[in-house]
Amino acid sequence: MTEFLRKQQENIIYLLIFALLFAAPILSLYVRSVNDDIPFHWDEVIDVWKILTVYVIIFAIHNFLLAPMLIYKNRKALYFTIVALLLSAFIVLQCTSRPDFKHPMAKEIHGPVPPEFRDDNIKQGEPGKHRPHHRPHGHRPPIVLGQADVISTVILVFMLGMNLGVKYYFRSERSRKRMEQLEHENLTHQLEYLKFQINPHFFMNTLNNIHALVDIDPEKAKNSIILLSKMMRYILYEGDKNTIPLQREVAFIENYIALMRMRYTDKVSINVDMPKGIVGAKDQGSERANEEWEIPPLLLITFVENAFKHGVSYRQESFIDLYIGIEDGQLIFRCRNSKAQEANQEKGGVGLTNVKKRLDLIYGTDYTLNIKDDDTYSVDLRINKNSTP
Repeated sequence: MTEFLRKQQENIIYLLIFALLFAAPILSLYVRSVNDDIPFHWDEVIDVWKILTVYVIIFAIHNFLLAPMLIYKNRKALYFTIVALLLSAFIVLQCTSRPDFKHPMAKEIHGPVPPEFRDDNIKQGEPGKHRPHHRPHGHRPPIVLGQADVISTVILVFMLGMNLGVKYYFRSERSRKRMEQLEHENLTHQLEYLKFQINPHFFMNTLNNIHALVDIDPEKAKNSIILLSKMMRYILYEGDKNTIPLQREVAFIENYIALMRMRYTDKVSINVDMPKGIVGAKDQGSERANEEWEIPPLLLITFVENAFKHGVSYRQESFIDLYIGIEDGQLIFRCRNSKAQEANQEKGGVGLTNVKKRLDLIYGTDYTLNIKDDDTYSVDLRINKNSTP
């Protein structure tokens, strides 16, 4: 079920509840007119609807403005302050707009008539006169809470509580569905890990390069073997985890780029910018700066691999610019590459489509991903620091 359908289902519940409330006075008066042979007056129904309209307005304010503030933004202090002010305003409205106790439905709506407004307390000397519908000045009840006011306030609090309960229920359902989908996605992604692990082109070319270096530059060949073993160890032991420290993902990317440099000539310009705020294979002195950052494994490498697949050519000048840093509480990943006319079509990785799905499932709205495909290809990914995979 999509997010839109869930919201529609929630709104339908509210519409049904208020439809029943607005239909109740009609049914009540109809039953009374049939059983007691009393005329049916729409004026009485409209008066009840006016009262219910106040509840609807307050409920709408709470449902669309206040409840999301508490449930989705966790701003408890602001929420309870505004709700308290809203209830206070409702109580003042109740106390300053006393009902017309001569109304036929007054007793059912507002409870018993206060003694000072009963017909038997009307002053003598005015025979044949009835208490007017609008009380004369000087006979307004004091601004104090009466039984009807307390009941009305309790009903309103109950309605707001019901609103929160329904929203929390749908939120828990969304979280449960999201976790189920994420677990399913993780299983699918693990299969993609296997494709990455046994990628024949990458490992065959890397091994061939290492073999060629054995006689030309034995020391460089040894270092290449070390880099390749680190990558294999990362994929085998870290790839199936939910999250890993950011510095390990960065170190993996650095090893991957180091091996890829061996395959290309000087026509390929590879620029990597990883400030001290990021810990990688070349920056072990800043480990504390990012020890709290956790990201899903093999998430960023997808964009790097895509840049090599589609942005690098053996026959023409090409480039890859990569930046990873932390700015204003956000993890920033930017990758920009040229577009080769005959791009390297090496297969591997999880694909951009699956990466977008993973980002949606893991981070929800706590990330932004902008991809531009013009003369060059660029990726800008930003993940909020407070988001938890």
